[in-house]
Amino acid sequence: MSMKDVHIIDLPTVHDYRGNLSIVESNEAIPFDIRRTYWIYDVPGGAHRTGHAFRTQHEFIVALSGSFDVILDDGTERKRFHLCRSHYGLYVPNMMWRELDNFSTGSVAMVLSSTTYDAGDYIEDYQEYCKELANE
Repeated sequence: MSMKDVHIIDLPTVHDYRGNLSIVESNEAIPFDIRRTYWIYDVPGGAHRTGHAFRTQHEFIVALSGSFDVILDDGTERKRFHLCRSHYGLYVPNMMWRELDNFSTGSVAMVLSSTTYDAGDYIEDYQEYCKELANE
């Protein structure tokens, strides 16, 4: 995968004076079946979470509250995406090194995943990630 496969996805939203509603459905707005959902919260303001990549897992990352940055690296290009609204998110394909940082106080990052948890799918060393990319 490369940076050209990464993109912001605007979610279908119902606007209402009582409050807005955004919708996520498998294989609709996001291009995979949702197998797992998790969220990251209580991250100290300005904190950085170390990076990793997934061999097979695809992700969709949304800032449900507050803001944070997603830093992506495909082995040749590095790009920063600022997420700060709950009506859109970032599609991250597999084999993309990712880091999260610049969390605002009280932010919540929700991640929708294409796979169930598998520790063997993680690549947690950047040099190993680059070697696996070279062997693809």
